[in-house]
Amino acid sequence: MGPAAQMPLSTAPAPIEALAIRAYSATTALGRGRQAQAEALAARRGGLRRNDFGADPLDTWIGRVDGLEDAALPGALAAWECRNNRLAWLALQQDGLMAAIDATRTRHGRDRVAIVIGTSTSSIGATEEAYARAQDGGVPADLQRPAVHQPHSLGGFVQAATGLAGPCITVATACSSSAKVFAQAARLIQAGIVDAALVGGVDTLCGSVLFGFNSLGLVSTQPARPFDRDRDGLSLGEAGVFAVLERDDGSATLRLCGYGESSDAHHMSAPHPEGLGARLAMGDALARAAIAPDQVGYLNLHGTATPANDAVEARAIDALFGDGLHAGSTKGWTGHTLGAAGIVESVFALIALEDGLLPGTLNSESPDQACGPQVRFDNAQRRIDYAMNNSFGFGGNNCSLVFGRA
Repeated sequence: MGPAAQMPLSTAPAPIEALAIRAYSATTALGRGRQAQAEALAARRGGLRRNDFGADPLDTWIGRVDGLEDAALPGALAAWECRNNRLAWLALQQDGLMAAIDATRTRHGRDRVAIVIGTSTSSIGATEEAYARAQDGGVPADLQRPAVHQPHSLGGFVQAATGLAGPCITVATACSSSAKVFAQAARLIQAGIVDAALVGGVDTLCGSVLFGFNSLGLVSTQPARPFDRDRDGLSLGEAGVFAVLERDDGSATLRLCGYGESSDAHHMSAPHPEGLGARLAMGDALARAAIAPDQVGYLNLHGTATPANDAVEARAIDALFGDGLHAGSTKGWTGHTLGAAGIVESVFALIALEDGLLPGTLNSESPDQACGPQVRFDNAQRRIDYAMNNSFGFGGNNCSLVFGRA
């Protein structure tokens, strides 16, 4: 064990005041809205398909959202036109989200509601198109819109689409981006800067993502098989997800109870071999929620289906939790949705709390004996009080979240 693995864990943080989750929705390759997600999880019906994205598709499987090509933005928002913002708009139309946002704005005032959005590539697909169609070094006229050619495109679009005027923040920490939005929003609310927050995550498929991950040797030619002994890489996907948070007045059914963040900075793209950062994040989330590990009924694993990441995460889980934990990766259903993965899988944790549906791990058949008994392949059905979500990004950016049912 190297010197870094012997480092003492940080002093546990103090418990936090839980925040109410007033509304939430997800749009993924499984369909549009919460119910589509829940039904697909329960039926073990995945959303992966052979890659049909782009002019020269990479040999892999993807989690593609249907209908984006025909879902142009409303005229008033046309300046923000791109695939990523189309998905954000589509996601905002589901499950009464816009009505919930309007009610929150009326209750607190537009300046007192923050927007905290996670993404890893934002609208880079539009920039790729601009370069591909460039003539004589000039960007095509229809893409001469600077607002979409920068990382804050998504945040600016959501602000324009919702009319909210509080702090507007884009979090871009690779695959932990939209898990960290919950922590950022909690700090803004607890510091008194705002009274509520719209949190979200949106990432869409593009060439940079597909060929970039492939260049790292991380993409499989088969559907992702997290924690399977024969796993050989991930499947990429896209998603748009949002939730509304505010202080709990005692009426909340679902709550954000704790968060933990760490940055182990072990390697640009590989996790710490002993899972140090993962353990720090999980331990801090439990401490802020003021619960013991055995109170967690379901844990949505980061579980990308890459050999190294799954093994390290399983090792960290086994060091912290007992054999009775039900833990699974849902990336076999949706693909790895990158900057949107944290909030996609938080929604799956919320569904587990509301419906008692504990997803297992899709596509995987042969358990890796190096992984602990916490990793489950089959679904389960039972009432739980707390659910947890792990999201681990490049560079050692880690975030764990604890949600509870009041």
